[in-house]
Amino acid sequence: MKNFLRKLELPEFVRDSRLIIAFSSIVFLTVLSTVVAFFINRIFGVALLLVLIVDVFWVVFGVYILAKNTNNYAANLSYRIKRGEQEAMIKMPLGILLYDESRHIQWVNPYLQLYLGDKDAIGKTITAVDRKLGKLVEEALEAQTSESKVVKWGDHQFEMVVQDSIGVIYLIDITRYADLADKYRAERLAIGQIFVDNYDELSERMHDQELARTSTYLQTTLNDYAEKFKAYLKRIDEDHFLLLAHLQDLEAMEEDKFSVLDKIRLETSRNNTPLTLSVGIAYGGESLRKIANQAQANLDLALGRGGDQVVLRELGQVARFYGGKSNPMEKRTRVRARMVSQALGELFKDVDQVFVQGHQRPDMDSVGSGIGVVKIARLHGVKAHFLLDTAHCNYDVDRLVKKMQAEDPQLDLFVSPDEANAVATDNSLLVMVDHSKYSITYDQRLYDRLRNRIVVIDHHRRGEEFPENPMLTYVEPYASSASELVTEMVEYQQPAEDNRVLTNLEATAMLAGITVDSKEFSLRTGTRTFDAASYLRSIGADSSVVSELLKEDISSFLVKSHLVASLQMLRPKMAVMQGPEDKVIDPILTAQAADMALDLEGVSASFAITRRSGDKVGISARSMGHINVQVIMEKLGGGGHLSNAATQIKDITVKEASQRLLAAIDEYLEENS
Repeated sequence: MKNFLRKLELPEFVRDSRLIIAFSSIVFLTVLSTVVAFFINRIFGVALLLVLIVDVFWVVFGVYILAKNTNNYAANLSYRIKRGEQEAMIKMPLGILLYDESRHIQWVNPYLQLYLGDKDAIGKTITAVDRKLGKLVEEALEAQTSESKVVKWGDHQFEMVVQDSIGVIYLIDITRYADLADKYRAERLAIGQIFVDNYDELSERMHDQELARTSTYLQTTLNDYAEKFKAYLKRIDEDHFLLLAHLQDLEAMEEDKFSVLDKIRLETSRNNTPLTLSVGIAYGGESLRKIANQAQANLDLALGRGGDQVVLRELGQVARFYGGKSNPMEKRTRVRARMVSQALGELFKDVDQVFVQGHQRPDMDSVGSGIGVVKIARLHGVKAHFLLDTAHCNYDVDRLVKKMQAEDPQLDLFVSPDEANAVATDNSLLVMVDHSKYSITYDQRLYDRLRNRIVVIDHHRRGEEFPENPMLTYVEPYASSASELVTEMVEYQQPAEDNRVLTNLEATAMLAGITVDSKEFSLRTGTRTFDAASYLRSIGADSSVVSELLKEDISSFLVKSHLVASLQMLRPKMAVMQGPEDKVIDPILTAQAADMALDLEGVSASFAITRRSGDKVGISARSMGHINVQVIMEKLGGGGHLSNAATQIKDITVKEASQRLLAAIDEYLEENS
């Protein structure tokens, strides 16, 4: 039976052994019934035999017909499949191109020919037929991957797959779906917070009519700007606005570089009522709560960086900054200085000891402000020290330390990093002065240990790298120096009648810190700076000792002179100095050389590039305030203040660093043209 079925070339399911067994069983039972019928009744047996013969014949004939129909069906199906494949290659909305080893086109299907127009493609190179398509194919081949890639060709977007092993290119037109995706992205919601930096201070000295006029101007100008870009604006408070916009409209604002900041600042300045805006905008998340929280965080960052700027960030991405062109000096109030001083005193009451540290290679401002914080802590009966390796410090700081040791042989003001880490406890407090960027803090080990018990006192604009949960933050970019901020805090401390917060030499150290960072009261200097200097003088600071501390030795002067001698005006009003490739130059000397260059006529910004170590090159940047060197340095991974900034770059030569600096300057000039 099996051989018979095989000869009929039946489908596999008919030749199944279980079906054959069932069929054989039925035939056997039928034959057996016929035999039994003969014994019972011969006529009945003959009738049954005839029925059996007819059934067998009918089954054999049916099987034959089934085999024939099945074979015809299979042949027809195979033909249809092959025909379908051919039709698909020709008519399906899938572009197919075959090419040889020399990138000459061997065949294109009619669908792809539609995109090539009337061009004769066969026998020509892909680039010769279409330059853009040739470039896309070359890029795909260079990537050495057969995975699909979305590309733009002409007015269409395609999902392209290149199989170089067999010389085939597949192009699927996904323009419709890409347009839907673009539309979805363009209509995603962005949330913004707008804050008027100095509204309260201006309103205090305005009469009601002038205040109403200023408020109306502010509302009208912001409304017009929002309407221009199809955004929604809602005034929440006198100095606070809510902004809602689609992403496509936000991108238009970004392309406009948020010109409303400049418009409001310039027009209000003409009326002697200068207003500046701080704006935080976020987008890109599925949760509106997360977007709103990020917008608030961006606003805080804008305020921490000095205001008059926009901080724009997609959730999970790096922030982008716009504005920050103004350099106002008097936005902070004495009220905040008093509140911070009192809050710091309350913090000191709940700790067992206080450690104060500045940035790496601490300068006079870092040390002076640190000494002030140590003395405030000791005034509250808390054990406090400033972290400093007195055997390895700058020449001016070294002079100060030696003077202090000569004045007090039992001096316990300073402690080495190793000693601090040995005695620090979980109830200790770390105060970071003159910096907020934890990667440049003096001792990283102590920071890591006390990262949840930190106070930040700084006068540099706040960057993205900032302690996560500081217990207290006092960041005032409008101050000349950290020593100025700490001096104001000292003024609000209440020592016992027979005690002084600072000795004469300690007050002198703080005055030296202000003198250094304000470039002898010529940069970033407001009335509050002179008030702080006046207070320090009144409690014993000696300006002649300041001059003595800040004297430089001959070798340092010669190094700076050589740097200044290399000065080149590579961009209008911008001076660039380069140190030797094979000589390490102290960062303090580099910064001082940049300061010296500002004294030259026609120089509004200066940049000094020197080797810092075997694998690092440093750039110190200074300006007179009209050029924002902080933004330029941030483009190179650094930061700082509007007129005082720096960066360090790894694994690069001085010449390469100069080229990258020029590229960053050009980008800055283009953005602010």
